[in-house]
Amino acid sequence: MSLKERILGIDLGTTYSAPAIIQDGVPTLVPVKGQHLLASVVGISPSGEVLVGAPARNQWVVAPERTIRSIKRQMGKGETVTMAGKTYTPQEISAFILKEIKEGVEAELGHPVRRAVITVPAYFNEVQRQATLEAGEIAGLAVERIINEPTASALAYGYGLKSNQDLRMLVYDLGGGTFDVSVIELSNGVVDVLATAGDNYLGGDDFDERLAEQVANDFVKEHDIDLRANHQAWARLLRAAEEAKIELSSAPYAMISLEYIAKDKKGRPLHIHREVARDEFVELIDDLLIRTITSVDKALADANLEPTNIDRVLLVGGSTRIPAVWDMVSTRMEQEPHIEIDPDAAVALGAAVQAGIIAGEQIDTILVDVTPLSLGIEVAHFGFTGRIQSDRFAPLIRRNTTIPVQKSHVFSTLYPGQEAIHIKVYQGESPIASQNILLGDFMVEDLKPNRPDGRSDVTVNFQLDVNAILDVAVTERKSGKRVSEQLKANRQRLSPDEIAQSQARLTAAYEGGGTADLEIMDPGVTALLDRAQMALDRPDLDGLLAAEIAGTIADIRRATAEEDYKQVEEHCDHLIDLLLEVEE
Repeated sequence: MSLKERILGIDLGTTYSAPAIIQDGVPTLVPVKGQHLLASVVGISPSGEVLVGAPARNQWVVAPERTIRSIKRQMGKGETVTMAGKTYTPQEISAFILKEIKEGVEAELGHPVRRAVITVPAYFNEVQRQATLEAGEIAGLAVERIINEPTASALAYGYGLKSNQDLRMLVYDLGGGTFDVSVIELSNGVVDVLATAGDNYLGGDDFDERLAEQVANDFVKEHDIDLRANHQAWARLLRAAEEAKIELSSAPYAMISLEYIAKDKKGRPLHIHREVARDEFVELIDDLLIRTITSVDKALADANLEPTNIDRVLLVGGSTRIPAVWDMVSTRMEQEPHIEIDPDAAVALGAAVQAGIIAGEQIDTILVDVTPLSLGIEVAHFGFTGRIQSDRFAPLIRRNTTIPVQKSHVFSTLYPGQEAIHIKVYQGESPIASQNILLGDFMVEDLKPNRPDGRSDVTVNFQLDVNAILDVAVTERKSGKRVSEQLKANRQRLSPDEIAQSQARLTAAYEGGGTADLEIMDPGVTALLDRAQMALDRPDLDGLLAAEIAGTIADIRRATAEEDYKQVEEHCDHLIDLLLEVEE
Protein backbone atom coordinates (compact mmCIF):
# COMPACT_ATOMS: atom_id res chain seq x y z
CA MET A 1 0.00 0.00 0.00
CA SER A 2 1.40 3.44 -0.93
CA LEU A 3 1.84 6.15 1.69
CA LYS A 4 -0.70 8.26 -0.20
CA GLU A 5 -3.47 5.78 0.70
CA ARG A 6 -2.67 5.70 4.39
CA ILE A 7 -4.78 7.35 7.06
CA LEU A 8 -3.30 9.56 9.76
CA GLY A 9 -3.76 8.76 13.45
CA ILE A 10 -3.97 11.87 15.65
CA ASP A 11 -3.81 12.24 19.42
CA LEU A 12 -5.55 15.62 19.85
CA GLY A 13 -4.45 16.32 23.41
CA THR A 14 -5.17 19.04 25.95
CA THR A 15 -1.55 20.16 26.28
CA TYR A 16 0.21 18.32 23.44
CA SER A 17 -0.92 16.66 20.20
CA ALA A 18 0.84 14.11 18.01
CA PRO A 19 0.29 12.45 14.62
CA ALA A 20 1.38 8.92 13.63
CA ILE A 21 1.09 6.52 10.69
CA ILE A 22 1.83 2.89 9.95
CA GLN A 23 5.18 2.93 8.16
CA ASP A 24 6.91 -0.27 7.03
CA GLY A 25 4.41 -2.19 9.14
CA VAL A 26 5.18 -0.28 12.34
CA PRO A 27 3.21 2.57 13.99
CA THR A 28 5.49 5.62 13.87
CA LEU A 29 5.19 9.22 15.06
CA VAL A 30 5.43 11.82 12.29
CA PRO A 31 7.26 15.01 13.28
CA VAL A 32 5.59 18.37 12.74
CA LYS A 33 8.25 20.98 11.95
CA GLY A 34 10.83 18.75 13.58
CA GLN A 35 8.83 18.12 16.76
CA HIS A 36 7.12 14.81 17.60
CA LEU A 37 4.88 16.56 20.14
CA LEU A 38 3.03 19.73 19.12
CA ALA A 39 1.95 22.00 21.97
CA SER A 40 -1.86 22.34 21.78
CA VAL A 41 -1.67 26.12 21.98
CA VAL A 42 -2.89 28.63 19.39
CA GLY A 43 -2.17 32.34 19.19
CA ILE A 44 -2.19 35.43 17.03
CA SER A 45 1.05 37.42 17.10
CA PRO A 46 1.03 41.24 17.38
CA SER A 47 1.67 41.36 13.62
CA GLY A 48 -1.39 39.18 12.96
CA GLU A 49 0.45 35.92 12.25
CA VAL A 50 -1.18 32.63 13.33
CA LEU A 51 1.00 30.79 15.86
CA VAL A 52 0.54 27.11 16.71
CA GLY A 53 2.71 24.98 18.99
CA ALA A 54 5.87 26.19 20.72
CA PRO A 55 5.69 29.80 19.41
CA ALA A 56 2.12 30.14 20.70
CA ARG A 57 3.06 28.48 23.99
CA ASN A 58 5.87 30.98 24.45
CA GLN A 59 3.60 33.88 23.53
CA TRP A 60 0.98 32.77 26.05
CA VAL A 61 3.31 33.83 28.87
CA VAL A 62 3.59 37.39 27.61
CA ALA A 63 0.23 37.82 25.82
CA PRO A 64 -2.44 35.47 27.21
CA GLU A 65 -5.12 37.67 25.64
CA ARG A 66 -3.72 36.68 22.24
CA THR A 67 -3.34 33.00 23.02
CA ILE A 68 -5.60 30.01 23.74
CA ARG A 69 -4.47 26.86 25.56
CA SER A 70 -6.24 23.75 26.90
CA ILE A 71 -9.14 24.28 24.45
CA LYS A 72 -10.00 20.58 24.69
CA ARG A 73 -11.74 21.29 27.99
CA GLN A 74 -14.14 23.63 26.19
CA MET A 75 -15.11 21.21 23.41
CA GLY A 76 -18.84 20.63 23.11
CA LYS A 77 -19.85 23.37 25.55
CA GLY A 78 -21.38 25.62 22.91
CA GLU A 79 -19.27 28.54 24.17
CA THR A 80 -16.80 30.81 22.39
CA VAL A 81 -13.33 32.05 23.31
CA THR A 82 -11.64 35.35 22.52
CA MET A 83 -8.21 35.51 20.90
CA ALA A 84 -6.63 38.80 19.86
CA GLY A 85 -10.00 40.53 20.09
CA LYS A 86 -11.84 38.03 17.88
CA THR A 87 -14.20 35.27 18.97
CA TYR A 88 -13.70 31.65 17.96
CA THR A 89 -15.50 28.40 18.72
CA PRO A 90 -13.55 25.60 20.42
CA GLN A 91 -13.90 23.64 17.17
CA GLU A 92 -12.12 26.43 15.28
CA ILE A 93 -9.25 26.62 17.79
CA SER A 94 -8.85 22.83 17.62
CA ALA A 95 -8.95 23.11 13.84
CA PHE A 96 -5.90 25.43 13.94
CA ILE A 97 -4.03 22.62 15.74
CA LEU A 98 -5.27 19.94 13.34
CA LYS A 99 -4.45 22.12 10.33
CA GLU A 100 -0.90 22.58 11.65
CA ILE A 101 -0.61 18.81 12.04
CA LYS A 102 -2.06 18.16 8.58
CA GLU A 103 0.29 20.59 6.86
CA GLY A 104 3.30 19.45 8.90
CA VAL A 105 2.70 15.80 8.03
CA GLU A 106 2.15 16.65 4.37
CA ALA A 107 5.50 18.47 4.34
CA GLU A 108 7.18 15.48 6.00
CA LEU A 109 5.61 12.82 3.76
CA GLY A 110 5.62 14.84 0.56
CA HIS A 111 1.97 14.30 -0.39
CA PRO A 112 -1.51 15.47 0.72
CA VAL A 113 -3.21 13.97 3.77
CA ARG A 114 -7.01 13.98 3.74
CA ARG A 115 -8.18 11.27 6.16
CA ALA A 116 -7.64 10.78 9.87
CA VAL A 117 -8.55 8.85 12.99
CA ILE A 118 -8.72 11.18 16.00
CA THR A 119 -8.70 10.14 19.65
CA VAL A 120 -10.84 11.56 22.47
CA PRO A 121 -11.07 10.87 26.20
CA ALA A 122 -13.16 7.78 26.94
CA TYR A 123 -15.47 9.94 29.05
CA PHE A 124 -16.23 12.44 26.27
CA ASN A 125 -19.98 12.65 25.67
CA GLU A 126 -21.67 12.65 22.26
CA VAL A 127 -21.62 16.44 21.89
CA GLN A 128 -17.89 16.59 22.62
CA ARG A 129 -17.20 13.82 20.11
CA GLN A 130 -19.27 15.61 17.48
CA ALA A 131 -17.33 18.83 18.14
CA THR A 132 -14.09 16.89 17.53
CA LEU A 133 -15.43 15.62 14.20
CA GLU A 134 -16.34 19.17 13.25
CA ALA A 135 -12.86 20.45 14.16
CA GLY A 136 -11.38 17.87 11.81
CA GLU A 137 -13.73 18.89 9.04
CA ILE A 138 -12.91 22.58 9.49
CA ALA A 139 -9.21 21.68 9.23
CA GLY A 140 -9.85 19.90 5.93
CA LEU A 141 -9.73 16.34 7.25
CA ALA A 142 -12.23 13.54 6.69
CA VAL A 143 -12.43 11.98 10.15
CA GLU A 144 -12.86 8.26 9.53
CA ARG A 145 -13.20 7.27 13.16
CA ILE A 146 -13.23 8.68 16.68
CA ILE A 147 -11.70 6.27 19.21
CA ASN A 148 -11.14 6.46 22.95
CA GLU A 149 -7.64 7.31 24.14
CA PRO A 150 -7.19 4.33 26.51
CA THR A 151 -8.42 2.02 23.75
CA ALA A 152 -5.87 3.52 21.37
CA SER A 153 -3.15 2.91 23.96
CA ALA A 154 -4.19 -0.73 24.26
CA LEU A 155 -4.01 -1.04 20.47
CA ALA A 156 -0.46 0.34 20.57
CA TYR A 157 0.59 -2.07 23.30
CA GLY A 158 -1.27 -4.97 21.70
CA TYR A 159 0.21 -4.36 18.24
CA GLY A 160 2.44 -7.28 17.31
CA LEU A 161 1.21 -9.63 20.03
CA LYS A 162 0.62 -13.22 19.03
CA SER A 163 -2.96 -13.75 17.85
CA ASN A 164 -3.51 -16.48 20.44
CA GLN A 165 -2.22 -14.35 23.32
CA ASP A 166 -4.89 -13.35 25.84
CA LEU A 167 -4.42 -10.38 28.16
CA ARG A 168 -6.55 -8.29 30.48
CA MET A 169 -5.20 -4.74 30.68
CA LEU A 170 -5.99 -1.71 32.79
CA VAL A 171 -5.05 1.51 30.99
CA TYR A 172 -4.46 4.47 33.31
CA ASP A 173 -4.38 7.58 31.10
CA LEU A 174 -3.53 10.81 32.93
CA GLY A 175 -2.89 13.62 30.47
CA GLY A 176 -2.67 17.37 30.64
CA GLY A 177 -6.38 18.03 31.00
CA THR A 178 -8.29 14.76 31.22
CA PHE A 179 -8.14 11.42 33.01
CA ASP A 180 -9.42 8.07 31.74
CA VAL A 181 -9.15 4.50 32.93
CA SER A 182 -10.30 1.52 30.90
CA VAL A 183 -10.34 -2.22 31.48
CA ILE A 184 -9.54 -3.92 28.17
CA GLU A 185 -9.32 -7.54 27.10
CA LEU A 186 -7.10 -8.66 24.22
CA SER A 187 -8.13 -12.10 22.99
CA ASN A 188 -7.47 -13.76 19.63
CA GLY A 189 -6.79 -10.43 17.93
CA VAL A 190 -9.90 -8.74 19.39
CA VAL A 191 -9.50 -5.63 21.56
CA ASP A 192 -12.59 -5.67 23.79
CA VAL A 193 -13.26 -2.73 26.14
CA LEU A 194 -14.94 -4.14 29.26
CA ALA A 195 -15.42 -0.93 31.24
CA THR A 196 -14.32 2.69 31.32
CA ALA A 197 -14.40 5.57 33.81
CA GLY A 198 -12.72 8.92 34.23
CA ASP A 199 -12.86 12.68 34.65
CA ASN A 200 -12.78 15.19 31.78
CA TYR A 201 -11.56 17.95 34.11
CA LEU A 202 -8.60 16.35 35.85
CA GLY A 203 -5.03 16.37 34.60
CA GLY A 204 -1.61 17.98 34.63
CA ASP A 205 -3.08 21.47 34.19
CA ASP A 206 -4.74 21.08 37.58
CA PHE A 207 -1.45 20.01 39.15
CA ASP A 208 0.24 23.12 37.71
CA GLU A 209 -2.52 25.31 39.09
CA ARG A 210 -2.29 23.80 42.59
CA LEU A 211 1.44 24.60 42.75
CA ALA A 212 0.98 28.06 41.23
CA GLU A 213 -1.80 28.81 43.73
CA GLN A 214 0.49 27.90 46.62
CA VAL A 215 3.27 30.16 45.35
CA ALA A 216 0.77 32.98 44.70
CA ASN A 217 -0.62 32.65 48.22
CA ASP A 218 2.89 32.86 49.66
CA PHE A 219 3.53 35.96 47.52
CA VAL A 220 0.37 37.61 48.90
CA LYS A 221 1.52 36.97 52.47
CA GLU A 222 4.95 38.41 51.78
CA HIS A 223 4.09 41.38 49.54
CA ASP A 224 0.30 41.85 49.77
CA ILE A 225 0.10 41.50 45.99
CA ASP A 226 -2.06 38.86 44.28
CA LEU A 227 -0.36 37.68 41.09
CA ARG A 228 -3.63 36.09 39.95
CA ALA A 229 -5.02 39.58 39.33
CA ASN A 230 -2.47 40.18 36.55
CA HIS A 231 -2.92 38.00 33.46
CA GLN A 232 0.73 38.09 32.44
CA ALA A 233 2.09 37.47 35.93
CA TRP A 234 -0.29 34.54 36.45
CA ALA A 235 0.56 33.09 33.04
CA ARG A 236 4.28 33.27 33.85
CA LEU A 237 3.71 31.63 37.21
CA LEU A 238 1.65 28.80 35.69
CA ARG A 239 4.39 28.18 33.11
CA ALA A 240 7.03 28.12 35.86
CA ALA A 241 4.87 25.76 37.93
CA GLU A 242 4.61 23.40 34.96
CA GLU A 243 8.39 23.43 34.50
CA ALA A 244 8.86 22.72 38.22
CA LYS A 245 6.37 19.83 38.05
CA ILE A 246 8.30 18.29 35.17
CA GLU A 247 11.60 18.68 37.00
CA LEU A 248 10.16 17.11 40.16
CA SER A 249 9.42 13.95 38.19
CA SER A 250 13.16 13.26 38.10
CA ALA A 251 14.55 15.32 40.98
CA PRO A 252 13.59 15.75 44.65
CA TYR A 253 13.68 19.56 44.43
CA ALA A 254 12.92 22.22 41.82
CA MET A 255 13.45 25.98 41.78
CA ILE A 256 10.85 28.50 40.63
CA SER A 257 12.66 31.67 39.54
CA LEU A 258 10.75 34.58 38.07
CA GLU A 259 12.39 37.98 37.64
CA TYR A 260 10.35 41.18 37.61
CA ILE A 261 7.10 39.34 38.34
CA ALA A 262 5.52 42.43 39.95
CA LYS A 263 6.24 45.86 41.44
CA ASP A 264 5.72 46.99 45.02
CA LYS A 265 3.88 50.17 45.99
CA LYS A 266 7.03 52.22 45.41
CA GLY A 267 7.48 50.81 41.92
CA ARG A 268 10.41 48.60 42.85
CA PRO A 269 10.63 45.26 41.01
CA LEU A 270 9.76 42.07 42.87
CA HIS A 271 11.03 38.60 42.06
CA ILE A 272 10.29 34.99 43.00
CA HIS A 273 13.02 32.55 43.97
CA ARG A 274 11.40 29.60 45.66
CA GLU A 275 12.44 26.00 46.08
CA VAL A 276 9.72 23.35 45.84
CA ALA A 277 10.23 19.89 47.34
CA ARG A 278 8.68 16.86 45.68
CA ASP A 279 6.93 15.94 48.96
CA GLU A 280 5.34 19.40 49.12
CA PHE A 281 4.09 19.10 45.53
CA VAL A 282 2.64 15.62 46.13
CA GLU A 283 0.81 16.90 49.21
CA LEU A 284 -0.74 19.68 47.12
CA ILE A 285 -2.15 17.24 44.54
CA ASP A 286 -2.81 14.22 46.75
CA ASP A 287 -6.62 14.56 46.68
CA LEU A 288 -6.55 14.77 42.88
CA LEU A 289 -4.52 11.57 42.64
CA ILE A 290 -6.94 9.84 45.00
CA ARG A 291 -9.77 10.81 42.63
CA THR A 292 -8.02 8.87 39.85
CA ILE A 293 -7.86 5.76 42.05
CA THR A 294 -11.59 6.13 42.73
CA SER A 295 -12.14 5.91 38.96
CA VAL A 296 -9.87 2.86 38.81
CA ASP A 297 -12.05 1.16 41.42
CA LYS A 298 -15.19 2.10 39.50
CA ALA A 299 -13.88 0.63 36.23
CA LEU A 300 -12.82 -2.59 37.96
CA ALA A 301 -16.23 -2.89 39.64
CA ASP A 302 -18.05 -2.32 36.33
CA ALA A 303 -15.95 -5.07 34.75
CA ASN A 304 -16.56 -7.38 37.76
CA LEU A 305 -12.82 -7.79 38.22
CA GLU A 306 -10.27 -7.50 41.00
CA PRO A 307 -6.73 -6.13 40.63
CA THR A 308 -5.43 -9.71 40.70
CA ASN A 309 -7.45 -10.42 37.52
CA ILE A 310 -5.48 -7.79 35.56
CA ASP A 311 -2.46 -9.11 33.63
CA ARG A 312 -0.93 -5.78 32.73
CA VAL A 313 -1.29 -2.16 33.86
CA LEU A 314 -0.41 0.49 31.28
CA LEU A 315 0.50 4.08 32.16
CA VAL A 316 -0.33 6.62 29.45
CA GLY A 317 -0.07 10.41 29.38
CA GLY A 318 2.74 12.74 30.42
CA SER A 319 1.40 13.22 33.96
CA THR A 320 2.02 9.54 34.72
CA ARG A 321 5.71 10.42 34.96
CA ILE A 322 5.03 11.84 38.43
CA PRO A 323 6.55 9.26 40.81
CA ALA A 324 3.56 9.49 43.17
CA VAL A 325 1.30 8.29 40.34
CA TRP A 326 3.46 5.21 39.80
CA ASP A 327 3.47 4.49 43.54
CA MET A 328 -0.28 4.91 43.96
CA VAL A 329 -1.22 2.83 40.90
CA SER A 330 1.25 0.03 41.65
CA THR A 331 0.01 -0.16 45.25
CA ARG A 332 -3.65 -0.31 44.24
CA MET A 333 -3.12 -2.78 41.39
CA GLU A 334 -0.58 -4.93 43.27
CA GLN A 335 1.83 -4.92 40.31
CA GLU A 336 4.29 -2.62 38.59
CA PRO A 337 2.86 -0.72 35.60
CA HIS A 338 4.25 -1.02 32.08
CA ILE A 339 5.81 1.96 30.29
CA GLU A 340 7.57 0.23 27.39
CA ILE A 341 5.99 2.79 25.05
CA ASP A 342 6.57 6.50 25.63
CA PRO A 343 3.50 7.65 27.64
CA ASP A 344 3.27 10.74 25.41
CA ALA A 345 3.27 8.64 22.22
CA ALA A 346 1.06 5.63 23.05
CA VAL A 347 -2.27 7.23 22.12
CA ALA A 348 -1.08 8.55 18.74
CA LEU A 349 0.56 5.22 17.90
CA GLY A 350 -2.66 3.38 18.75
CA ALA A 351 -4.65 5.80 16.60
CA ALA A 352 -2.27 4.95 13.76
CA VAL A 353 -2.97 1.24 14.28
CA GLN A 354 -6.72 1.87 13.99
CA ALA A 355 -6.12 4.09 10.95
CA GLY A 356 -4.09 1.28 9.40
CA ILE A 357 -6.92 -1.20 9.99
CA ILE A 358 -9.40 1.14 8.25
CA ALA A 359 -6.96 1.70 5.38
CA GLY A 360 -6.60 -2.04 4.83
CA GLU A 361 -3.16 -2.58 6.34
CA GLN A 362 -2.36 -6.17 7.31
CA ILE A 363 -3.15 -5.81 11.02
CA ASP A 364 -4.81 -8.74 12.78
CA THR A 365 -6.74 -6.67 15.33
CA ILE A 366 -10.43 -5.91 15.76
CA LEU A 367 -11.52 -3.03 18.00
CA VAL A 368 -14.60 -3.48 20.21
CA ASP A 369 -15.29 -0.29 22.18
CA VAL A 370 -17.94 0.74 24.72
CA THR A 371 -20.01 3.82 25.46
CA PRO A 372 -18.78 5.56 28.64
CA LEU A 373 -22.18 6.98 29.73
CA SER A 374 -25.77 5.80 29.59
CA LEU A 375 -28.06 7.22 26.90
CA GLY A 376 -31.80 7.66 27.31
CA ILE A 377 -34.78 10.01 27.31
CA GLU A 378 -36.76 12.03 29.83
CA VAL A 379 -40.04 10.38 30.87
CA ALA A 380 -42.88 11.02 33.30
CA HIS A 381 -45.34 8.68 34.98
CA PHE A 382 -48.14 8.68 37.53
CA GLY A 383 -47.04 7.86 41.08
CA PHE A 384 -48.94 5.87 43.69
CA THR A 385 -50.75 9.03 44.81
CA GLY A 386 -51.89 9.79 41.25
CA ARG A 387 -49.56 12.76 40.91
CA ILE A 388 -47.30 13.06 37.88
CA GLN A 389 -43.63 12.37 38.57
CA SER A 390 -41.66 14.10 35.83
CA ASP A 391 -38.00 14.64 34.98
CA ARG A 392 -37.16 10.92 35.18
CA PHE A 393 -34.34 9.41 33.13
CA ALA A 394 -35.08 6.20 31.21
CA PRO A 395 -31.82 4.70 29.83
CA LEU A 396 -32.01 2.81 26.54
CA ILE A 397 -28.29 2.17 26.17
CA ARG A 398 -26.51 1.47 29.44
CA ARG A 399 -23.01 2.63 30.35
CA ASN A 400 -20.21 0.29 29.15
CA THR A 401 -22.39 -1.24 26.42
CA THR A 402 -20.32 -2.46 23.47
CA ILE A 403 -20.64 -0.26 20.35
CA PRO A 404 -21.95 -0.12 17.69
CA VAL A 405 -25.32 -0.91 19.25
CA GLN A 406 -29.04 -0.47 18.63
CA LYS A 407 -31.70 -0.48 21.34
CA SER A 408 -35.47 0.10 21.21
CA HIS A 409 -38.18 0.59 23.83
CA VAL A 410 -41.93 1.26 23.69
CA PHE A 411 -43.28 4.31 25.54
CA SER A 412 -46.85 5.60 25.87
CA THR A 413 -48.41 9.04 26.06
CA LEU A 414 -49.63 10.15 29.50
CA TYR A 415 -53.17 11.16 28.55
CA PRO A 416 -55.96 9.91 26.25
CA GLY A 417 -56.05 11.96 23.07
CA GLN A 418 -52.53 13.35 23.56
CA GLU A 419 -51.33 14.32 20.08
CA ALA A 420 -47.69 15.30 20.65
CA ILE A 421 -44.68 14.31 22.74
CA HIS A 422 -41.44 16.14 23.39
CA ILE A 423 -38.43 13.82 23.09
CA LYS A 424 -35.44 14.94 25.18
CA VAL A 425 -32.29 12.85 24.80
CA TYR A 426 -29.83 12.79 27.70
CA GLN A 427 -26.47 11.20 28.48
CA GLY A 428 -25.42 10.44 32.05
CA GLU A 429 -26.05 8.33 35.13
CA SER A 430 -28.43 10.42 37.26
CA PRO A 431 -32.00 9.09 37.64
CA ILE A 432 -33.09 12.74 37.37
CA ALA A 433 -33.04 13.58 33.67
CA SER A 434 -32.17 17.28 33.96
CA GLN A 435 -29.04 16.48 35.97
CA ASN A 436 -27.60 14.66 32.95
CA ILE A 437 -26.23 16.14 29.70
CA LEU A 438 -28.93 17.21 27.25
CA LEU A 439 -27.82 16.06 23.81
CA GLY A 440 -30.84 17.25 21.85
CA ASP A 441 -34.62 17.38 21.68
CA PHE A 442 -37.41 17.31 19.10
CA MET A 443 -41.19 17.08 18.82
CA VAL A 444 -43.25 14.15 17.53
CA GLU A 445 -46.71 15.43 16.55
CA ASP A 446 -50.04 14.31 15.09
CA LEU A 447 -50.10 11.10 17.14
CA LYS A 448 -53.04 8.71 16.67
CA PRO A 449 -54.29 6.55 19.57
CA ASN A 450 -53.80 2.79 19.21
CA ARG A 451 -54.88 1.65 22.69
CA PRO A 452 -58.38 1.14 24.07
CA ASP A 453 -57.78 3.85 26.69
CA GLY A 454 -57.15 6.41 23.95
CA ARG A 455 -53.40 6.69 24.50
CA SER A 456 -50.70 6.26 21.87
CA ASP A 457 -47.66 3.98 21.85
CA VAL A 458 -44.38 4.99 20.22
CA THR A 459 -41.20 2.98 19.73
CA VAL A 460 -38.02 4.91 20.52
CA ASN A 461 -34.93 3.51 18.81
CA PHE A 462 -31.35 4.49 19.64
CA GLN A 463 -28.55 3.61 17.23
CA LEU A 464 -25.01 4.37 18.40
CA ASP A 465 -22.25 4.05 15.80
CA VAL A 466 -18.54 3.27 16.19
CA ASN A 467 -17.78 6.99 16.65
CA ALA A 468 -20.32 7.09 19.51
CA ILE A 469 -22.58 9.34 17.43
CA LEU A 470 -26.25 8.76 18.20
CA ASP A 471 -29.22 8.53 15.85
CA VAL A 472 -32.69 8.60 17.41
CA ALA A 473 -35.86 7.41 15.67
CA VAL A 474 -39.42 7.51 17.01
CA THR A 475 -42.07 5.37 15.31
CA GLU A 476 -45.81 5.72 15.97
CA ARG A 477 -47.48 2.33 16.46
CA LYS A 478 -50.81 3.30 14.88
CA SER A 479 -49.65 4.75 11.57
CA GLY A 480 -46.03 3.62 11.38
CA LYS A 481 -44.97 7.24 10.90
CA ARG A 482 -41.28 7.66 11.72
CA VAL A 483 -39.45 10.74 12.98
CA SER A 484 -35.67 10.50 12.86
CA GLU A 485 -33.05 12.86 14.23
CA GLN A 486 -29.30 12.72 14.68
CA LEU A 487 -29.64 14.32 18.06
CA LYS A 488 -30.75 17.71 16.71
CA ALA A 489 -28.29 19.28 19.14
CA ASN A 490 -28.46 22.52 17.20
CA ARG A 491 -26.85 24.58 19.94
CA GLN A 492 -23.63 22.61 19.55
CA ARG A 493 -23.83 20.97 16.14
CA LEU A 494 -22.53 22.91 13.15
CA SER A 495 -24.39 22.90 9.85
CA PRO A 496 -22.49 22.51 6.54
CA ASP A 497 -22.76 26.28 6.07
CA GLU A 498 -21.31 26.90 9.52
CA ILE A 499 -18.45 24.48 8.78
CA ALA A 500 -17.74 26.43 5.58
CA GLN A 501 -17.86 29.73 7.49
CA SER A 502 -15.37 28.38 10.04
CA GLN A 503 -13.08 27.19 7.27
CA ALA A 504 -13.22 30.69 5.78
CA ARG A 505 -12.39 32.23 9.17
CA LEU A 506 -9.32 30.00 9.49
CA THR A 507 -8.19 30.96 6.00
CA ALA A 508 -8.73 34.64 6.81
CA ALA A 509 -6.71 34.29 10.00
CA TYR A 510 -3.75 32.85 8.09
CA GLU A 511 -4.00 35.55 5.46
CA GLY A 512 -4.29 38.33 8.02
CA GLY A 513 -0.60 38.44 9.00
CA GLY A 514 1.40 41.62 8.70
CA THR A 515 -1.10 44.02 10.26
CA ALA A 516 0.98 45.37 13.11
CA ASP A 517 -0.58 46.74 16.26
CA LEU A 518 2.70 47.28 18.13
CA GLU A 519 3.25 50.39 20.20
CA ILE A 520 5.28 53.11 18.50
CA MET A 521 8.79 52.76 19.93
CA ASP A 522 12.45 53.34 19.19
CA PRO A 523 13.57 51.38 16.09
CA GLY A 524 16.43 49.85 18.13
CA VAL A 525 13.96 48.57 20.72
CA THR A 526 11.70 47.23 17.96
CA ALA A 527 14.62 45.35 16.43
CA LEU A 528 15.50 43.91 19.84
CA LEU A 529 11.91 42.72 20.34
CA ASP A 530 11.91 41.12 16.87
CA ARG A 531 15.11 39.30 17.84
CA ALA A 532 13.46 38.17 21.08
CA GLN A 533 10.37 36.96 19.21
CA MET A 534 12.61 34.86 16.95
CA ALA A 535 14.12 33.31 20.06
CA LEU A 536 10.66 32.53 21.46
CA ASP A 537 9.76 30.79 18.17
CA ARG A 538 12.51 28.23 18.73
CA PRO A 539 10.88 24.91 19.73
CA ASP A 540 13.98 23.83 21.67
CA LEU A 541 14.06 26.91 23.89
CA ASP A 542 14.25 26.14 27.61
CA GLY A 543 10.85 26.74 29.22
CA LEU A 544 12.08 28.85 32.14
CA LEU A 545 14.26 30.95 29.86
CA ALA A 546 11.33 31.43 27.48
CA ALA A 547 9.15 32.57 30.37
CA GLU A 548 11.76 35.11 31.48
CA ILE A 549 12.21 36.43 27.93
CA ALA A 550 8.45 36.74 27.49
CA GLY A 551 8.11 38.50 30.84
CA THR A 552 10.86 40.97 29.95
CA ILE A 553 9.17 41.70 26.60
CA ALA A 554 5.99 42.48 28.52
CA ASP A 555 7.91 44.79 30.85
CA ILE A 556 9.39 46.69 27.88
CA ARG A 557 5.95 47.14 26.31
CA ARG A 558 4.47 48.27 29.62
CA ALA A 559 7.30 50.73 30.31
CA THR A 560 7.00 52.09 26.74
CA ALA A 561 3.27 52.64 27.18
CA GLU A 562 3.97 54.47 30.46
CA GLU A 563 6.78 56.48 28.76
CA ASP A 564 9.18 55.35 31.48
CA TYR A 565 12.27 55.29 29.27
CA LYS A 566 14.67 54.58 32.12
CA GLN A 567 12.77 51.35 32.80
CA VAL A 568 12.73 50.58 29.07
CA GLU A 569 16.50 50.84 28.99
CA GLU A 570 16.94 48.62 32.07
CA HIS A 571 14.60 45.94 30.70
CA CYS A 572 16.31 46.07 27.29
CA ASP A 573 19.69 45.48 28.94
CA HIS A 574 18.24 42.48 30.77
CA LEU A 575 16.68 41.17 27.54
CA ILE A 576 20.03 41.43 25.74
CA ASP A 577 21.65 39.34 28.49
CA LEU A 578 18.92 36.70 28.11
CA LEU A 579 19.28 36.61 24.32
CA LEU A 580 23.04 36.20 24.62
CA GLU A 581 22.35 33.18 26.83
CA VAL A 582 20.02 31.75 24.17
CA GLU A 583 22.47 32.37 21.35
CA GLU A 584 25.53 30.93 23.10
